[in-house]
Amino acid sequence: MIDKGEYSFSTCWNIKKHTVGRDMVEEIKGLGFRYVELNYNVTEEMMKTIEPMIEKGEIGVSSVHNVFPFIDDKDYDTDSVMLGFDDEEKRKRSVELLIRSMEYANRYGAKAVVVHPGEVPFEYNIDLDLKKFYQEHGRASAEYQGLWQNMLERRERLSPRYTKRIQDSLDEVSDYAAKKGWDIAIGIETRSRSYQMPTLMEAKTICENLGGSPVRLWYDIGHAMMMDRMGLYDNLKELEEVKPYIYGVHIHETLGLSDHWCPYVHSKDLHFFDHFLEAIDIAKVKVYELKAVCQPDEIEESHRLITSKIAAGKGQ
Repeated sequence: MIDKGEYSFSTCWNIKKHTVGRDMVEEIKGLGFRYVELNYNVTEEMMKTIEPMIEKGEIGVSSVHNVFPFIDDKDYDTDSVMLGFDDEEKRKRSVELLIRSMEYANRYGAKAVVVHPGEVPFEYNIDLDLKKFYQEHGRASAEYQGLWQNMLERRERLSPRYTKRIQDSLDEVSDYAAKKGWDIAIGIETRSRSYQMPTLMEAKTICENLGGSPVRLWYDIGHAMMMDRMGLYDNLKELEEVKPYIYGVHIHETLGLSDHWCPYVHSKDLHFFDHFLEAIDIAKVKVYELKAVCQPDEIEESHRLITSKIAAGKGQ
């Protein structure tokens, strides 16, 4: 396996097959990666064997994914209202948990914390039904369009309220980080469900309003592809607008509405993913976020294609 240089690799790939942190990281190192992103399922117990590796320089940490380390509390899991809670106590707790993630990031020398900032809340997971209708009837169908318009009306009506709430929470965290002197980006991530925040334009608004803070866009390529397919935003057009705000990227490709596949390799399309190479190139932190079924040889080929295409684009 070739040395992957500055590219990092998320522990989401193999966390379910390991109970010992060191074993999980050693497997990732075996793919040629010098850096990992510690995702939100990494436990304090796992960190007991990973921390010595970090201290000895056996592995670098590019980023940690909020909430880190893992906490077993559905109110603050990856798919919750998080920084946008209406309940002030819950919102404050979310702010505290993000600060906790940043403390770990600072301890491990990470450049960024990846954050799922929130959502426009619905009483049930309407996105699950939307994806079902999309797959069974198609995006143009009456079934899909009817439910989509219901979702979109509520999402657009409430987006300014939750954008403001999320922004205020991020402002608090940024102030705390400044007082501590932390040099860590807070990357708000494009999401995989239609009611989740931010869209690319919501992210742009938040980043602009918090100019001078460490808040930046974490562009998850596969998720943005999914939201484009579902009709939430025009990914390629809006990507041009948000490129200046990108700090980090999650690198993966989407087949239909299924994400975390190896770019180029699983889609068998050797051209479409080229649209995202500039975003990968300019990102300060580049992280592969792949599913467990992706095999080492597929990961290797995907990386080869991405890096060779970027180099060719620069005439290297």
